[in-house]
Amino acid sequence: MYTIGYDIGSSSVKACLLQVETGRVAASAFSPAVEMPILSPAPGRAEQHPQEWWCNLREATRRILAQSGVQPSEVRAVGISYQMHGLVCLDEAGLPVRPAIIWCDSRAVETGRRAFAAIGEEVCLARSLNSPGNFTASKLKWVQDNEPALYERIRTVMLPGDYIAYRLTGEAHTTAAGLSEGMLWDFRENALARYLLDYYGIDPALIPSLCPTFGEQGRLSPAASGELGLQAGTPVSYRAGDQPNNAFSLGVLRPGEIASTAGTSGVVYGVSSAVCSDRKGRIGTFAHVNYSPSDPHLGLLLCINGTGCLNAFMRRYAAPEGMGYAAMNDCAAAAPIGSRGLVVLPFGNGAERMLCDRDLGCSFSGLRFAVHDRSCLLRAAQEGIAFAFCQGIGLMRGMGMEVKCLHAGHANLFLSPLFCEALSNLSGADIELYDTDGSAGAARGAARGAGLYTSDGEAFASLQQKQVVHPEPQKARAYAEAYAAWGEALKQALGAEGYAEVTEV
Repeated sequence: MYTIGYDIGSSSVKACLLQVETGRVAASAFSPAVEMPILSPAPGRAEQHPQEWWCNLREATRRILAQSGVQPSEVRAVGISYQMHGLVCLDEAGLPVRPAIIWCDSRAVETGRRAFAAIGEEVCLARSLNSPGNFTASKLKWVQDNEPALYERIRTVMLPGDYIAYRLTGEAHTTAAGLSEGMLWDFRENALARYLLDYYGIDPALIPSLCPTFGEQGRLSPAASGELGLQAGTPVSYRAGDQPNNAFSLGVLRPGEIASTAGTSGVVYGVSSAVCSDRKGRIGTFAHVNYSPSDPHLGLLLCINGTGCLNAFMRRYAAPEGMGYAAMNDCAAAAPIGSRGLVVLPFGNGAERMLCDRDLGCSFSGLRFAVHDRSCLLRAAQEGIAFAFCQGIGLMRGMGMEVKCLHAGHANLFLSPLFCEALSNLSGADIELYDTDGSAGAARGAARGAGLYTSDGEAFASLQQKQVVHPEPQKARAYAEAYAAWGEALKQALGAEGYAEVTEV
């Protein structure tokens, strides 16, 4: 008995085949071998063709079936994790009218700011728990204002995961948790955020009907069955945004627990039972996978857009041809803490919410040709990412979130001992690393939603801890000095007034 989990990222699509009885991964694959292209038709914009996600999902599915020899009839359910905050617009025939506007696109920043001011901060924070910001609803309003001919063709608006479920089942649905990620959910009314749609002049009929996060969301259509090699009628039984799903994959479900990722973007995600908001929009508050109006588990999300992007950039342009990430980590570790005064601000992937939606760009400062070498460049990049994490963790603590332990998958930047060391020492938190990822989490979610696991304890009984990283007091002073220098570079880049706005707790 197996389930399949899909993780629809902006770099690749990963598929995981989970053996339900043992909780072990029977096969996994990702596609494409190189990163999916992100279109940037203008500065600050980021788009992808939804068909790319589907084609790579199809390829990854075929690979896991070929690797495992599992028969289609043995796959009992499918789960989906997806990149958050995206916008997919479909016409009457169910075809995209334009490329998807994805999470790191910043074109709607001003749209959201105007709405926040016009509707009122108190109203938005009470009902959506956030500013309309640069989220899905504001992106749709941007299309309405700037591409009216295309907007007139739209019949259904979806998040990326909704689109994948639609391709799997032929049915258009969304979830309350998903709508909360796009500022399309009203927590006060426990319903669609009509107050914001009315302000934007958007027809609520464009939003699909609701289905549960866990539970049957449709069944695999004959068309999808033919493309994927899976059995028609297989239920889709779980759907969640990538960061809530990452937390779920680590068993982070209770208030006070913290999950983190450092892939294309970097995220710290904490679960809270208290309804709280960051008035400046630096920390997002969304419905967690186990949210209900009577038991409001909320996810507090800090996002740094350009973590893995920066590391990939350094691999392409600062490392010798053929050097892999493990060798880069070893090279970086040869430089001392603080990278001999070289400082990197890792904000080169669009407007950053933690910087109050400023698009600061990535910058290197303090570079000395006679002092710095490749090891310093690579270390400074990883330290800059860790320092940005710690800046955001300080904001989360200011909202009342206790950060004593971070749970993370043993993957991406968390494979770097240097990155883990810097993050643990500066945050003061232990880092627990587990053998899991988003696609495995989606596969567990599918089993939970289909009733193949009857409790959270059963779903995570087989989750394996790989390593624990503790703060090291003997390194605390050196890291504190390096972090202070990084903070000064950020202050110079933002100006005193901007820095005060960004760092105020």
